[in-house]
Amino acid sequence: MPLVVLAQNTNNDSENRIISVIDSTHANNMVLKQSFVVNVPKDSVWNAYTTKKGWESWATAMAEIDFKINGIIKTNYNKNGKIGDDSTITLHVVNYIPKQMLTLQAEITKNFPSFMKDDEKELFNMILFGSISAIKTKVISYGIGYKNNEKYKPLMKFFIQGNAESYRNLIAYLETGIPSVKY
Repeated sequence: MPLVVLAQNTNNDSENRIISVIDSTHANNMVLKQSFVVNVPKDSVWNAYTTKKGWESWATAMAEIDFKINGIIKTNYNKNGKIGDDSTITLHVVNYIPKQMLTLQAEITKNFPSFMKDDEKELFNMILFGSISAIKTKVISYGIGYKNNEKYKPLMKFFIQGNAESYRNLIAYLETGIPSVKY
C-alpha cells in the first residue's frame, strides 16, 4: 500500500483540514505530502514564508532572512536563544518561483537524529502555493528524501505532528492575525 493518510485534523471546517500522506511508491524513499487551504490571498502566504516578520509571526520566536536563491533562513524557536546558538535551525533557499514554489534544505544539526546527517544532501522541502480564488490559497508541502526504513518511520510521525501544528499556527495567524501558539 504505497499511499497512506497518517494524520488528519478532525476539525469540521473542511477548508482548514491538514492532510498528511506518505508516498512510499519508490521502495527506497518516502515523500511526506501535507496540504491545507487558507482563506487569504496567495501574497499573504508567500510573505509568511519569505520574510522575517512572516516567520516570527507564525513559526519561530526569531528569524534572520536572506531570501534569494542560495540564500539562508535562520530560525530559533527558543525565545531565550539567539540566532547562531545551538538551537538555531538553518534552511538554505535552494530555488523558488515567486509566489508559486519554494525549495528549502535544512542543515542537519545535533538537534536532529544523527542518522539524518548521512542523508542531508538528499533532504528537501518543496512548497507549492496555488490560488483557489483571490482570497483563498492552497499550500502543498513535499518532504522529499526520507528513507523508507525503520529509522525514518517513527521520525515521520514526529514531522507530521510538528508540521501540522505549524500549519495550524500559520492558518490562525493569516486568518485572524493571532497565531494559535506563541513561541
